[in-house]
Amino acid sequence: MSDSRRITGIYGILPADIPLKDLLYKAEATLRGGMKTLQLRDKKQGFKRGMERAKALHALVQAYDGTFIVNDSVQLAVESNADGVHLGREDMKSITTIRAEAGRALMIGVSCKADAAFARHVVNEGADYVSFGAVFPTSSKENAVPIGLSRLAKARQLFPEANICAIGGIGLETLPAVKKAGADCAAVISALFGEDDVESMARNMVETWEKA
Repeated sequence: MSDSRRITGIYGILPADIPLKDLLYKAEATLRGGMKTLQLRDKKQGFKRGMERAKALHALVQAYDGTFIVNDSVQLAVESNADGVHLGREDMKSITTIRAEAGRALMIGVSCKADAAFARHVVNEGADYVSFGAVFPTSSKENAVPIGLSRLAKARQLFPEANICAIGGIGLETLPAVKKAGADCAAVISALFGEDDVESMARNMVETWEKA
């Protein structure tokens, strides 16, 4: 992981429920394409399987000097030596408690959806980044209500110093608008990993973001 605790650029959320070999293949394709941040989000298969996948991914991402994030589980993040954990409102204790248990080295990101009051709370507690979304309609998460670019821009105004990640329905064509609205990074799932040539799409996304 780089020295900075800020997440920037394209943030890949890896597909769930695929064989480990395929997961590592897709992960390395994005890293070869220039992406630096990957998240493991695989909630259905249990801790032992999650640990195997997390340790393998951490080693791979570390080889590319990237940042590896585990979704939901502080324990899995700590025991796999991940760089960070990403938590939803329903998954978390207070950030102060997490820091006391896991140490300050662990990066903590928090999903805020469109809840500005909750975002302010976790930013004040010391979250390293906060995510807002779904920005656009998405099939990757059930019952996600799109917030639109205007509310993403409002979040930027409300939290000028926060590290903001946009998520939900973001693809190559919408990356410039997402960056213009004030996001520091854009999380992508199906628009990246649904492609046959993941490396090429990752490279296109990275270049489009950098030029925007």
